[in-house]
Amino acid sequence: MFVDLTAAYHTVWHRGLTCKLLKLLPVRHVVHMIMEMVGNRSFTLITGNGQRSRLRRLKKGVPQGSILAPLLFNIYISDLSTTLSRKYACADDLAVMHADWNWQALEGVLSKDMATLGKYLQTWKLKLSTTKTISAVFHINHKDLSVNWMSTLTTRPCPSAPSPNISE
Repeated sequence: MFVDLTAAYHTVWHRGLTCKLLKLLPVRHVVHMIMEMVGNRSFTLITGNGQRSRLRRLKKGVPQGSILAPLLFNIYISDLSTTLSRKYACADDLAVMHADWNWQALEGVLSKDMATLGKYLQTWKLKLSTTKTISAVFHINHKDLSVNWMSTLTTRPCPSAPSPNISE
């Protein structure tokens, strides 16, 4: 499974990130300094005719494009729930992989693991992109390559991608 999160960097919950940083870094002052950089951001909207909105404070997210964003996001998801499948994550890209000779067993494990990850994502205020999350089957028996499976997380068939493109 190639898992895509909707606006991953923009949805990082500041209080949750603070808790995870405090577990990782013993020096509270360093955590406070990092959270000041992350949390002390604001914006205004400018309409087509030049009118400005009032200044608004960003209440979640890490600054996309900064050198800290991928590092902070990796810290934020470093405690992903335990699953039977192997998980590979780098910044906001996540792959969940499992091997089995039996298609039904494979589908059962991945469905259970996706439900577990769904609970984790909900707890930490992250959102799964149901339209961009895809499954890919690597198998020597080519007749099984086009099988779609019903995800209990999205309640719709998870599309199979014969040539997955994860660069989007």
